[in-house]
Amino acid sequence: MAEPIRIQADPGGPAARGATRGRVGSGVASLPLHEARVDFPRLRADIEALSAIGRQSDRSISRRAFSPADMQARAWLRERIEDAGLEAHQDGAANLHARLGWDGSPSVMVGSHIDTVPSGGPLDGALGVLVGLECLRRLRELDYPLKHPLESVAFSDEEGRFGGLLGSQAIAGQLSPGKLHKARDLEGVSLVEAMAAHGLDAMDALQARRRPESLLAYLELHIEQGPVLERRGATIGVVEAITGLFKWEIRMLGTPNHAGTTPMDMRNDAFTGVVEFAAALPRLLDENGSPQSRATIGRVELQPGSANTVPGAAICSLDVRDPDPQILRELAEAMRRSLSAIARRHGLMFEFEVLSQIEPVACDPGLVDRIDAAAESLDYRKLRMPSGAVHDAQIMAKLTRVGMIFVPSLQGMSHSAAEWTAWEDIEAGANVALRVLAELACAIHTPAS
Repeated sequence: MAEPIRIQADPGGPAARGATRGRVGSGVASLPLHEARVDFPRLRADIEALSAIGRQSDRSISRRAFSPADMQARAWLRERIEDAGLEAHQDGAANLHARLGWDGSPSVMVGSHIDTVPSGGPLDGALGVLVGLECLRRLRELDYPLKHPLESVAFSDEEGRFGGLLGSQAIAGQLSPGKLHKARDLEGVSLVEAMAAHGLDAMDALQARRRPESLLAYLELHIEQGPVLERRGATIGVVEAITGLFKWEIRMLGTPNHAGTTPMDMRNDAFTGVVEFAAALPRLLDENGSPQSRATIGRVELQPGSANTVPGAAICSLDVRDPDPQILRELAEAMRRSLSAIARRHGLMFEFEVLSQIEPVACDPGLVDRIDAAAESLDYRKLRMPSGAVHDAQIMAKLTRVGMIFVPSLQGMSHSAAEWTAWEDIEAGANVALRVLAELACAIHTPAS
């Protein structure tokens, strides 16, 4: 792999004063685009520094949205933005933006998030934010003339302490006063309270809304959070579509009764219904889904929850995903039919509540091709693939065209201390992002583009 190329900007030149739009700046780039690389030692140092914030004794990281650790990470990130000579801006949703060549005209945006799940890993979201910062920093140093402003954003509460994707939903105009007031975490703390503890007004999130015409494109680099790239020996994932999903809470309702005195053939055991439904999921996906379909029951609660009582109620979660909206609809219908048939066989009632539903998103074909071409020109092995996880890019697609770059996850692990990506793969992903952002925002031409 080629070593990163680093050129020290002239301290008295335009790079030291802050990059300007091409029509104002020098117009003389210090390095041909096809030779430009990120400053990887600097990016690595940023990753290591941010990973220390919220680190637990087991090496996992906990930076839940608007927690003290999250606020510490935000302060650290703002300092890094300002140290780079970039403009720092926090919008009403507490999204933190780094801006290059900002003049209010339509911009190219790159971003992700720095909040984590409890006991999460160091790269989920954070890698995309730090790569975005490094790309802006590097383009500023290289003094490429800009034809469009660039901004890197760290979105608030992507991981879901208060419902998830808060910052990107704010920018996309998908929040309402009622939704903000109702948002609470699992401990009952409201979003309003959590933000107020840090001097923030949750209602200001309504002011973060952006007009579609204010954005030209959105790019997000992310760890895959799955095993496909590693198993296929690919360094870069070129994301073609982002999965849609529906989440249900299912309740099987039977009759609680004595475990010792109720014969097996005279029970209305709610748990047997959930067990049969769980066992049927692979068949339902085979018959109604696609190779990209996923279905997961991740939580089960039995009531009354006594060891010597036949369960009268079994409550479970259901998470179903696929990148094709028609297949998602067919899976939902197949699962309703299956639940109904299972309930009849066991003398049960069933009900379900739709907790969330997110439509699949196709990435912009032009951006997909551009990412693919950038990886090709940099000699990185690439793979076109869907994203099985939901990302801020999915929400941003309601405003502008989106593209996503994946880098491999070691053994497919994420949301744990075991989450990791090889340094050389991180460097590769960052270089692809740099190339794509430069092509989108800079007034330069290279045969490689």
